[in-house]
Amino acid sequence: MIRVSIDSAPIEVAIELAALEERGAGGLATFTGVVRGDDGVTALELEHYPGMTEQALIALAETACARWSLLAVTMVHRVGVMVPGDRIVFVGTAAQHRREALDACGFLIDRLKTDAPFWKREQLGDAARWVDARARDVDAATRWEAGQ
Repeated sequence: MIRVSIDSAPIEVAIELAALEERGAGGLATFTGVVRGDDGVTALELEHYPGMTEQALIALAETACARWSLLAVTMVHRVGVMVPGDRIVFVGTAAQHRREALDACGFLIDRLKTDAPFWKREQLGDAARWVDARARDVDAATRWEAGQ
């Protein structure tokens, strides 16, 4: 089962986790990303291209399911304006064994950061800036290509 959602509504981690638990897996792995207030950031705005972004997330989930024996993948991403402390992303995987769930979850969040078409703008008081891809995110994503 693959579930992908892109929405402006707050992410309800308990609901997403409960849906994964229903799959009867022996191992669940999750990642929840939260908006940080680093460098004076007062808000973060995410934009996406509807349809294209969902398809990119589905393709990532399908790749994970082909690489690891997963029972379920959930990827929920927010768009719109968020403030520090808001949940921005939830990734969850369910598998019979923990290693597959953990590895797949790591793969998905690393690749999501580089492969999904989201545009981020940070609000800093009266100024704003677009956020470019970070080298550490690219490095994290490419390590999966080496089979790690």
